[in-house]
Amino acid sequence: MQTALTKTYVAWERIEDHRALDGYVRRALVNTRTSQWRKRRIDEFACEELPEPARAQGGAPDVAERQVLHDAMWRAVTRLPDRQRAMVVLRYYEDLSEAQTAEVMGVSVGTVKSAVSRALAKLREDPELAPVP
Repeated sequence: MQTALTKTYVAWERIEDHRALDGYVRRALVNTRTSQWRKRRIDEFACEELPEPARAQGGAPDVAERQVLHDAMWRAVTRLPDRQRAMVVLRYYEDLSEAQTAEVMGVSVGTVKSAVSRALAKLREDPELAPVP
């Protein structure tokens, strides 16, 4: 309904007979709904088996598990060399781009890319962050 009313508002200047406004809005509603129906996507598919709940398949960890992982990650980041730690924090904790990180650090973008790559490799090898079987 909002979309139809918005279309009516946008077309207000073109409506010559404002006594026929009800019919115009009704037609806008029908046309809007028809357009939405035509654009409808099918997101559900029939399958033979019901999917298991996400948690049963090892899905998202609960709040306590996430906090333990967060603490372990932060300890691992603090063990990185100062320059790599600064770049990782700027890139992933402060969400800066490589160019912004390079500008803040006063280095080239290539230096940021290589330093962050080496830092991530060290983090992947950290035994405290290894997945628990």
